[in-house]
Formats: sequence, C-alpha cells, structure tokens
Amino acid sequence: MSSITQEQVLKSLSQIVHPGRGKNIVALGMVGGISIMGDQVTFSLEVDPAEGPKLEPLRQQAQSAVEKIPGVKKVTAVLTAERNPPPKTVGKPQAGGAATSPAHKISSRPVAPLVKYMVAVASGKGGVGKSTVAANLALAFAAMGKQAGLLDADIYGASQPTMMGLRRKPETNAEDLIIPPERHGLKFMSMGFFVEPDAPVIWRGPMVHSAIQQLLRDVDWGPLDVLVIDLPPGTGDAQLSLAQYVPLTGAVIVSTPQDVALNEAKKGLRMFEKTGVPVLGMVENMSYHICSSCGHREHIFGHGGVKTAAENLGVEFLGEIPLQTIIREKADAGIPIVAADPKNLAAEAFKNIAARLWIRLPDMKSQQKIKA
Repeated sequence: MSSITQEQVLKSLSQIVHPGRGKNIVALGMVGGISIMGDQVTFSLEVDPAEGPKLEPLRQQAQSAVEKIPGVKKVTAVLTAERNPPPKTVGKPQAGGAATSPAHKISSRPVAPLVKYMVAVASGKGGVGKSTVAANLALAFAAMGKQAGLLDADIYGASQPTMMGLRRKPETNAEDLIIPPERHGLKFMSMGFFVEPDAPVIWRGPMVHSAIQQLLRDVDWGPLDVLVIDLPPGTGDAQLSLAQYVPLTGAVIVSTPQDVALNEAKKGLRMFEKTGVPVLGMVENMSYHICSSCGHREHIFGHGGVKTAAENLGVEFLGEIPLQTIIREKADAGIPIVAADPKNLAAEAFKNIAARLWIRLPDMKSQQKIKA
C-alpha cells in the first residue's frame, strides 16, 4: 500500500509562498482536491481568474515540491480559477448559453467509497454507439440483480439524460452531497443535468478535471456493486482524468467493424494500458443488420474486425451488438433496449457481455490491490 499521506503533501506545499500575498499557499486556502493513488499525486490550486496566467511559475514550484516527497513518481498540479459564483451551480449556463466551469474547488471527499467496481466505457471516435453500450450495460448489470449505477462523464456531449428519459436537476442531502436520481433501476448522474440541452460546454482541461472529480466525490452514490462510466470519445482530458485519478477496475472499448473506427479504438486501448487501467475487452457495435422483411443478415459496416483486433492486441472480445432500428427508437424514447424489451436479440447480447464482465471484475480488483 502507498505510504504517501495528505499530511506530507500539505507540509511540502506549505513551503511555497504566494509571490504577491506573502503567505504560503496552504495557509491561504489555495490547495484543494488532493488525490493520492499509489505513487501518483494530484491537487489543484484555486486562484483568482485575473492572476491565473501569472501564477504558472507558482504551480510549477508547488508541483516540484511534491515531487520531492519520497515514493512519489508522478505529480499533476492544476490551476482552478474560481469566479465566486454561488455554491452548487455546476455547469451553470452563462449568458449566451455556454456552460461555465464547476463552481468550487475539487472536493477532498473520497471517490465513490462504497462502489465495488468501476467500469469505464470508451471509444476512440464518436458515432460508434458508445453511450448506447454504456447505458445498456448498466441496465444489464441491474437485470442480473446487481446494484448498478450509470455516470455520464461525456462532458462535451452528455446524451444519457435523453437515453434514460430523465432531465430533472438533482437535489442535495444534509451532507451537501448530490443525490443521484434513479431511473430504470439505476442510480444515474450526468453533467447534462446542469446545462441547457442546446448549450455548448466550453471548458479547458482543469475545468473538465474538476467536473469529473465532483461527479464522483460530491455525489452520494452509496453502496453499488458496479458503476458504469460513459466516457467521451477520444483520448483527451476527461479520459486522462479518470484513468489517472479514479480507481477504475477496468475499461471496455467500443468500436464498429470498419478500419477507420478500429484504428482510433486501438489508440484508446493504448492510452488505458499506459495509465495502468486494465482493458476488460472490446465490443463490436453495429456488427450486423437483419432485414426486417426477409431476415437476410447484412454486414453494413463489415464484420469481425473488432474480434480480429482484440485477438491481435491480446484482449478479450466481449461480443457483438446488432444494428437495429428499435435500439435507436427506444433510446430516443428514454428507455434503452435492455429495459424496453429484455428478450430482444440486442438486449440478450448486452446481458451476455455484462455476465462475462462480472466474472472478470473480481480478478481485476485483486490485481489492482496487489499493484497498490
């Protein structure tokens, strides 16, 4: 287990003095969101927006100070500019519709402490049905009798509120934790609850990092067997934030069969490998289409490409999902196919994938503990 403590981090940071205020950054209350995972440390420095560009040397000094702690191998320090809005206004729209950054610094609460397994669903590119897979996998776990949750971490394109048929803004409890609404037997949270449906989210990396941390630390997830996390496509700030600073049990890579999607999927897989997150396997979505009139099976986007890629990359091929009109119709209606028609061919495929994942998750968790 890691011997690095929060007290050590704060002690090191207390040596760094703000150049214009004459006090150390800990005494000034600038340090927040300290996260320690093994030999990796991350924290934020809350600064006035007007000072942000000038305080990059201060951020570098703070990062260097923590790097000197015995046992620390990697440190990430981010500047978070607070604009003094009222509390709990995550993603509150500005005039003109664009969503701002989270309202306060990263919480010091633990990351979803009562969640047994965290499974990220990722893709190298958009348009491959990643969010559909994430929603239906979470529902498939629930259909197995597991206590399941769904976190929509697709900051820039939160589609899960539409797929789950839920848009009401969550409430908070006495501990000032956000209470995740429940839908189709799942606890569910999305950044889409806090922004207008048509508002663009224009955030830089530290803002994305802060938002994702808040969705995990400041939400009362309670005891869950599994939390499925829908990531944005690609390998950007959101993916790195989760991969590096959240105790993910593993990741599922979604792709369609054609080469253009597979090439990007491989990049996503490599990202998780480099950040120490186990890849649980790959899913081929839109694998084939069965004609509703004649029953002929068509491979519109090709077929078998994901299975071949999984074999070549040394990861498990979890299964294939057909291309069906009803999947799109039910998602648009707010009832994903596993909830709407459990005996449907696609619903059965999702449940089979969830069952295969459930068998593997305990081993992945054990490996994480050994590495820690």
